[in-house]
Amino acid sequence: MAVRIRLKRLGRKKKPFFRIVAIDSKTRREGAELERLGWYDPLNLENSFSLKEERIKHWVAVGAVTSHAVKGIFKKVGLSYKWHLEKEGKSQDEIEELLAEWRERKSKL
Repeated sequence: MAVRIRLKRLGRKKKPFFRIVAIDSKTRREGAELERLGWYDPLNLENSFSLKEERIKHWVAVGAVTSHAVKGIFKKVGLSYKWHLEKEGKSQDEIEELLAEWRERKSKL
């Protein structure tokens, strides 16, 4: 079974709300998910997402493939950068410091 991490659309017309889910790749968009990994609200600018980072990391390690949209959310949040730093072997303190710098630079833009 090929697992993908992708968005599951909820909400109503012109009020989108998405769940980030681990789901079989052959299942339809609103189909039964294997696990809920978070949510994303594109209309709410202040609190627009919530992610279960450890579970996402687990699914990626098992071989789940992220969709293009979810990969963009991970980049926007800084999760991809954090994983990159972990792969380089940085300590937790260094990672937190570099992420704080990254968020600071991002907020200035």
